[in-house]
Amino acid sequence: MSYYLNEETCMEDLKNIIRDIPDFPKKGIIFKDITTLLADAQSYQRMVDLIAHRYVGEKIDKVVGVEARGFIIGAALAYKLGAGIVLVRKPGKLPSETFKKTYDLEYGTDTLEIHTDAIKRGEKILIADDLLATGGTMSAVVDMVNSMGGDLVECCFMAELEFLHGRDKLPEGKIFSLLKF
Repeated sequence: MSYYLNEETCMEDLKNIIRDIPDFPKKGIIFKDITTLLADAQSYQRMVDLIAHRYVGEKIDKVVGVEARGFIIGAALAYKLGAGIVLVRKPGKLPSETFKKTYDLEYGTDTLEIHTDAIKRGEKILIADDLLATGGTMSAVVDMVNSMGGDLVECCFMAELEFLHGRDKLPEGKIFSLLKF
């Protein structure tokens, strides 16, 4: 399964494919644009394989993908792990009865929804997203999974912006980030 003899070289290669966009979405922010990695078939496959390998044998029942880029990673992981995929979306996007979670942002609040029948009590759940930044959204998703009776295996990310300390809002020992900036 190893693409490189040196795992550090592999991670650096993946990190170097992600481009920086200065002053997006607002001045002073350097946006990590993952679309360059996703568009490169070999890099996308490496990234998915490296994350999925961590969970082989864990018997994950469902992977929860967080809107919207978490769908791209979550669906691929669910396929590789033989698990179902569950979508967490913005309000009004899911067609059946939903469980809602409103959470605080730096300025204001936001709300996420999940189908009420998407997670059964005791199911082993892996939550997947593209990027761990401040941790607010992921903390809300963890609360949703716990409230529905899911057994959280871990929150996994393609990348993490360590300087934002988002992992401080998540359950200790339940966070994995493939790439760290």
